Amino acid sequence: FTTVDYIGQGLPILLPKGAKLFQILSRFVEDEEERRGYLITRTPMFARSALYKISGHWDHYRDNMFIIGDETEQDGEAMALRPMTCPFQFQTFLTETRSYRDLPMRLAETATLFRNESSGEMHGLIRLRQFTISEGHLIVTPEQLETEFDGCLDLARFMLRNLGLDDDVSYRFSKWDENDRGKYIGEPEEWDRVQNLMRGILVRSGIDFEEADGEAAFYGPKLDIQIRNVFGKEDTLITIQIDFQLAEKFGMKYSDADGELRYPYIIHRTSVGCYERTIALLLEKHKGVLPLWLAPEQVRILAVADRHNEAVEKFAARFRAAGLRVKTDLRDEKVGRKIRDAQVEKVPYTIVVGDREIEEDQLAARSRRHGQMEAQPADSLIKMLVLESERREV
Repeated sequence: FTTVDYIGQGLPILLPKGAKLFQILSRFVEDEEERRGYLITRTPMFARSALYKISGHWDHYRDNMFIIGDETEQDGEAMALRPMTCPFQFQTFLTETRSYRDLPMRLAETATLFRNESSGEMHGLIRLRQFTISEGHLIVTPEQLETEFDGCLDLARFMLRNLGLDDDVSYRFSKWDENDRGKYIGEPEEWDRVQNLMRGILVRSGIDFEEADGEAAFYGPKLDIQIRNVFGKEDTLITIQIDFQLAEKFGMKYSDADGELRYPYIIHRTSVGCYERTIALLLEKHKGVLPLWLAPEQVRILAVADRHNEAVEKFAARFRAAGLRVKTDLRDEKVGRKIRDAQVEKVPYTIVVGDREIEEDQLAARSRRHGQMEAQPADSLIKMLVLESERREV
């Protein structure tokens, strides 16, 4: 990635490899979310202040929002770029009259968000003013709350395992600060009830967690999955929150089995959190040598001489047909230089093609992790790499 002073702090540009890694991650997350019964949404990136006044963000989060316009002026109207997706996704629920048979409703969105972070807080891809998040909301009955919360936690841990980050995280139960009630909405009795409910869910889940006062969202307690970056600073990677406030504010009701109208609980959650932050943590964790399934370029095929170029392209086409991400190096350079360049760029597998490889249809790959491999039929090598990628080895 790169940053440009006249574009602004906290506004990175993902270069082609970074953008490809972003695409790989987001597709993986979206596919897994759909497999688990989530409905994908696409919502606006900004809205009138009226929306945020209903949700409470206007009173409790406005300093962190980018405001457009001034409603104090004559005929003025204020709008704001979205700092989160929840009040937008709720409109999906509100499009129809709902019953308990419609729940749980699981909504997910790869959402670009905007938060007015101070310049001193921003760093690399870790903390940004514009970022994209795997955001989702589950609208559930009281009876479904624990099962669905467990499902969110299972999804988060599934993501961490596949990214190789599961041993690097800690779990924080973030509660309200009863001595600073102005930061929150709702009555103390409600907060105590829901926090006790959430603590019980966490205990039964079997995870080790610590408790932290004053770290809750203004509308409910949350589980923060924390990770330390290379500078030793702790950042939040994934959150799962229980919201017992906003359904009532937005008039979100469902009819229960007896025909009575009730307010649902809402679980706010992320799958891998902020994609940019996750990319930074992955690059730190793996020192730039990404696992095969995450590598923007998985294989590079090198031509020994110009007469091998056509065959190299044909080999590359076979790898691409199997779903592998392949580039070719047909430059008029020595093979040693081409190999070194691939190593510097941390390409997982490098293959040199000359007369023998073409004649025998056999390829010997060089792995960044395992060194030089023996020659084998091209189709066998392709199959081996496809299987490694599908296993998502880290």
